[in-house]
Amino acid sequence: MTEPNTTPAPAFDFAAWEAECRAHEAAQAAIRPANKAALFSALSDAGITHVDVSFDGYGDSGQIESIGAKAGKIEATLPDGAVTFSIVGWQDAEPTERTMSIRDAIEHFAYDCLAQTHGGWENNEGAFGTFVFDVAEQSITLDYNQRFEDIESFEHAF
Repeated sequence: MTEPNTTPAPAFDFAAWEAECRAHEAAQAAIRPANKAALFSALSDAGITHVDVSFDGYGDSGQIESIGAKAGKIEATLPDGAVTFSIVGWQDAEPTERTMSIRDAIEHFAYDCLAQTHGGWENNEGAFGTFVFDVAEQSITLDYNQRFEDIESFEHAF
């Protein structure tokens, strides 16, 4: 017969994990302006004036539902060009460069913005919304809708 394992489980170092999260968020924030500028430059060069990105998530998964582009008031096709972004992986000391299609760059940037403002948007009842990229203004607006479940209970005694 074997003896039960009496070695205590290692304690999770919550403070170290929080420090890693803060370092990753700071690294993401440092590269975000250059990535945004690269994306807007590629869109502007292609004559794209607006991009709408719709997303939806629930039940612990979520995705970009659609990406639409306009040139002025006319629906447009996203160009085939490429954008080079800086990417910071979890626990990476330095960012690396990755070249991707303009469509993939838009999607990557939208997911980055969601992580920055609403981490966990895809969990439980989830959330949905739309990003609007205004190329002339070089601005991105997020219309975010969080779902929740509510219960209203009553008890009566007569």
